[in-house]
Amino acid sequence: MMGMVARLTEIGGLIIIDPKVHSDQRGYFFESYHREKYGTAGINSVFVQDNESKSAKGVIRGLHYQLEPFAQAKLVRVIDGEVYDVAVDIRRGSPTFGKWFGIVLSGLNKLQLFIPEGFAHGFSVLSETAVFSYKCSKPYHAEAERGILLTDPSLGIDWKVAESEMIISGKDKDAPVLSAAEMNFIFQG
Repeated sequence: MMGMVARLTEIGGLIIIDPKVHSDQRGYFFESYHREKYGTAGINSVFVQDNESKSAKGVIRGLHYQLEPFAQAKLVRVIDGEVYDVAVDIRRGSPTFGKWFGIVLSGLNKLQLFIPEGFAHGFSVLSETAVFSYKCSKPYHAEAERGILLTDPSLGIDWKVAESEMIISGKDKDAPVLSAAEMNFIFQG
């Protein structure tokens, strides 16, 4: 694939994209998405919505997902700042069900993470602020939105933020643990 490197993770379906960045004294340029090239890497989702958020240091957003038939695949990246991005496999029957993968995404490293349907997603902000951008394969659907408690002890996620510095929404604090969460994803092998 010209212009980028795609790397598979230890959890099937999650793909790290390392784009080819062209830099000189003027700044930089890179393709943040190219349907044909990303398709060659196994990312064949049709994206229909782009979202962007800005968050302060210590903010943790997640772990979010939407139930079928409104499940979203996501292509996530950081425009400015640095986050620790996490995806949790919630596909029933998956050999990695309940396992999570984390990666630092930043405006400097320009890495992207593709998260297919059947994963809960969240991130913590490691820099003073972070601008987070992501493509979704389905629009937001409030009635299908669900979450998993990001501090669920059974997951054991290290969010890279001290507990005393965590800034978490009330909705995310009240999310159920994985074993009690509603989900309807079946691993397709």
